[in-house]
Amino acid sequence: MDLQVVGIRYWDDRPAPGDGAAVGAYRDSGVYEEAAAGGALTIREPALPPERRTDDPIVNLGLLGGEIAATVAEGLGAGRRVVVTGGNCSHLPGVLGGLQDAYGPTARIGLVWFDAHGDFNTPRTTPSGMLGGMPVAVSAGLCHAPWREGARLVAPLPTDRIVLVDVRNLDPGEERLIRATDVTIARVAPGRPGDLPLAEALDRLVARCDALYLHIDSDVLDASLTPNHRTKEPGGPDVAQTLAAVEQVMGTGKVVAFGLVAVRGEGEGADVSLRSALALLRGGLRAWRAGG
Repeated sequence: MDLQVVGIRYWDDRPAPGDGAAVGAYRDSGVYEEAAAGGALTIREPALPPERRTDDPIVNLGLLGGEIAATVAEGLGAGRRVVVTGGNCSHLPGVLGGLQDAYGPTARIGLVWFDAHGDFNTPRTTPSGMLGGMPVAVSAGLCHAPWREGARLVAPLPTDRIVLVDVRNLDPGEERLIRATDVTIARVAPGRPGDLPLAEALDRLVARCDALYLHIDSDVLDASLTPNHRTKEPGGPDVAQTLAAVEQVMGTGKVVAFGLVAVRGEGEGADVSLRSALALLRGGLRAWRAGG
């Protein structure tokens, strides 16, 4: 299959060579060539030019998101499948903006979000103020419009096109906001009352969408598999369980972009985190080839 890899060497709006080390590790592993299997392979690393940087991180996230959107749209416009690696969850609006650029603002785009966290906070619900805990809410048009609009996400993502998978650490206000919207929380294994089995959630989502972005934050895995992650959480699935769920998503035939983010390539435990991430990336790409 033809692939366009979008490698992001930033943490939020700041260059992060250490956190971006995973981008190079994937490239050196040969995983992309294996997935392309003779198809076209294009690699891009979007960047925010220093002269465009402002003193406002929200504006900067929008500007960087716009650069990410351009590379995503380039790949989709050329008929390639887009793989997003590196960076963190704050770059979500840019990826979705690229899908909207490619397919138009009325396109029925959906999000399948594998993460230990919902990242659905707003300035009114967040206890920490951390921008990295807000990108799904930003994409849904609930806060920080300059971030979303700068990232070319003109039309906010309707909440009935968002499925959060295996989230297990939600702030109280964040969870109330999620439950007040049409966001679906799904579980790979049986979860709390009100959460859906993943297969049922996907059936509902696919009926509403023409194209899906499958996003994985590596902290969806159990903390033992991502020991140097900044927001690791216990009680998560292992790699095999996660890949079985990813295969369900890829099997819909509607995934046009696949992201694996927030993998730290240096520091104590980096070898374990990179090994887990590479297994997710390789397995996810194989499932994508097999599923459509």
